[in-house]
Amino acid sequence: MAETVAEGSGRGRARVVVVEGRSGSGKSTVAGRLRAELEARGVPAAVLSMEDLYPGWHGLARAPELLVSWVLEPLRDGRPASWHRYDWERGEFTAARVPVPSEVADGGVLVVEGCGSGARIARPYLDLSVWVAAPDAVRARRLDARGDAAVYAPYRRVWAEQEAVFYAAERPREHADVIVDNPRGA
Repeated sequence: MAETVAEGSGRGRARVVVVEGRSGSGKSTVAGRLRAELEARGVPAAVLSMEDLYPGWHGLARAPELLVSWVLEPLRDGRPASWHRYDWERGEFTAARVPVPSEVADGGVLVVEGCGSGARIARPYLDLSVWVAAPDAVRARRLDARGDAAVYAPYRRVWAEQEAVFYAAERPREHADVIVDNPRGA
């Protein structure tokens, strides 16, 4: 996967890869490994987590629009791209913006990981879409083991319901270029 993405880098614009899948499937791990592999090949890479863009626990549906308007459209148009990071403790977006590093914007790879990154609205801007699949039992174990499991627990059902609605409507798995089967949650 890294080889395919690396081949198109360095052409003056960022390439965008999304790593999509249900909570606990291993998206963050896959995105981190992809970034490390790209950097080992000399390709500038950065990871943007959709957790920065969700406007709270009920914000999955809105986040893809923010991804497109704050990050993907500016990158496509050769403009500086940045986003406001959602502050989960304060319950609002920060005033300061987080920029896409210039070396990434100028020919590197931006890896966007998280539920919603493969939305229909984002697809025209993507160079590669990855779906990470894991069995429900593996996902549940991973979610239980998260460092923020106690914070996440009261919202787990709310989030799962949003995922179900999103995935039924948007069908990102069917539009993925690569499917990573993660049966053990590695």
